[in-house]
Amino acid sequence: MRMFNIVRTIGPIENSFRFEAKPTKIDGLTYKNKVGLAAGFDKDGKFLNQLYTLNFGFVEVGTVTPKPQGGNPKPRLFRLKKDRALINRMGFNNEGLKALKARLEVFRKKNRDCDMQIGVNIGKNKTTPNEQAVDDYVKCYEGLYELADFFIVNVSSPNTPNLRELQNKDELKKILSALITIRTSKEDWKPLYLKIAPDLSFEQLDEIIELQNEISFEGIVATNTSIDRSLLKRSNKRIVDEIGAGGISGSVVLEVSNSFVQHIRLKSKMTIIGVGGIDDATSAKSKLDAGADLIEVYTGFVYSGPGLIKEIGQI
Repeated sequence: MRMFNIVRTIGPIENSFRFEAKPTKIDGLTYKNKVGLAAGFDKDGKFLNQLYTLNFGFVEVGTVTPKPQGGNPKPRLFRLKKDRALINRMGFNNEGLKALKARLEVFRKKNRDCDMQIGVNIGKNKTTPNEQAVDDYVKCYEGLYELADFFIVNVSSPNTPNLRELQNKDELKKILSALITIRTSKEDWKPLYLKIAPDLSFEQLDEIIELQNEISFEGIVATNTSIDRSLLKRSNKRIVDEIGAGGISGSVVLEVSNSFVQHIRLKSKMTIIGVGGIDDATSAKSKLDAGADLIEVYTGFVYSGPGLIKEIGQI
């Protein structure tokens, strides 16, 4: 993808991306600005130096799984330019826990005064049955605990078979409770968030909000990609059908993502990281107005380029 090539070429002395923003303190962490990069772009922590130069307030690396896995067969990432959207079915392709840990150790050693918060998005391997999924989340959480500023539990990707079944309240409680128990034994307290799909019903969303009241994880990342093809209004249906399965991201998910953010905010004071459809200052403001505390970009970053960070970071 062209955007990855752009990130590779950013020089370490480049300062044209710097801008002033009012710092925000959330769940014990101070963010120099409210703009983050969503998980899936830098799965293995390979571009942290370049992303730091771009002046992101925070980034999510991952999704990481305990064991390396190749993901789904290629091609698995598609642009739909008329809708300024992407369809991806990557399938948690990543080099695994050990590889990410090694890169984070190098970055932390080199940038001891880093003011870009780093979140680690954790998942389960495709071959791990749902009944044992909690073990994979625990392995990633424990293995990377000292290197992350915060964690995100990903049970909402549509590209790992049966993963979204883990969004039911009982399964979520099992996973999140295990991680919170581990956190109580640590000297350093790290915020914990849950990433949800935009294809849930509001009734399902209400169950997750109730769960947050019960076990007190810090908040929700709303939302992941959607499997709802009706969101694509301008793309050729034949082309979309030929692409096949995958999650939709981009400007077409802005409305549904914002509705989730607004629903959560009306019912809870938890932290909300809003993601989905942000590609300019107007869409970013709409996400914040809906109730998001922080915002993330991905597809908008691909289409609009690095200048988007500065544009929306000063809102």
